Formats: sequence, structure tokens, C-alpha cells
Amino acid sequence: MSTKKLAKELGLLRQRSQSSSGSKKSLVSNQIFSYLIVIDFESTCWREKNNYSQEIIEFPAVVLNTSSGDIESEFHTYVQPQERPILSEFCTELTGITQMQVEAGIPLQICLSRFCRWLQNLQLEKGVVFPNTQQRCSAPSPSQKLCTFLTWSGEDLIGLDNSCRRGLRV
Repeated sequence: MSTKKLAKELGLLRQRSQSSSGSKKSLVSNQIFSYLIVIDFESTCWREKNNYSQEIIEFPAVVLNTSSGDIESEFHTYVQPQERPILSEFCTELTGITQMQVEAGIPLQICLSRFCRWLQNLQLEKGVVFPNTQQRCSAPSPSQKLCTFLTWSGEDLIGLDNSCRRGLRV
């Protein structure tokens, strides 16, 4: 599922209505976060049960402005699986990702480096900040925009953690 489609299904992407004068109506949001980063990884998979570890093969993220419903930035790359580099037919059917796409992709370590750079640019360009325990005690400054991550399920983050841990052993 595309990250944009996930955001729409979760009700996070809204269509703005046009008033009779043609100006956009502002969306009201009581959301404490100014931005959400929606991620929805795709991983290797097989039809039959086995002991293979799943590897991330698609790394998409979008930045969603919670007050406007607009996607303001996107990150996307295909990732080369290292342990089982040949996708199963089932995986291609399920995800729509082809062998050619992952072969043209990049290793996860490089993907994560580029993703971190993308996040740093968001911090500089949009004033995005990620909450931590100190920030929860005090309100962000007006130039800071609170941001958090959103996934379809915890499985995305577990898969990322597992992939990173395997990379450390190599």
C-alpha cells in the first residue's frame, strides 16, 4: 500500500473544500503535532511458512501537515535485500515491487543515512522537532513544530529494528 493511500485510509489526508469565493477553508485541528511522518515499509515475504528473516525492500515516508492535510515532503527509495536478494513471486504479487526495482535500490545503511539527512532538512526548513521527555514538560517555541512518526502497525518499527540489528552483525 502506498504511504499516501495509508494516510488517506487513516483519515489523515483530507480534501479541502472550496468556498463560493474560491478561497480554501482552513481545517481546524486539535492535534498537538504540527506534522506527522507516515511510514509504511514493504518487506520480503513468502507464501509458505519458513524461518527467513524479512528485509525492508521499500522505504517510503511522507510529511503530513496536520492543520492543512497537505503532504509537504516525501522520501522514497527501494532497498536491496542482502540475505535473500531474489524476491519471491508471492512478494512481487503482494507488494507490486519487482526484482528490477530492488536491484536498482540501495543498501539499507545508505537508505538510513539519506533518511536522516532528509529529517535534518525538515528540521531546518520547517522547524520540525521530535518530542522527548524534556520537551513534554515545556511547550515548544513558536518556531518549533512538533512532529511524530505514524505507522500502520508496530510491525514496521520491529522490522526496521531487526534489519538494523542484523546489519550490525555483518
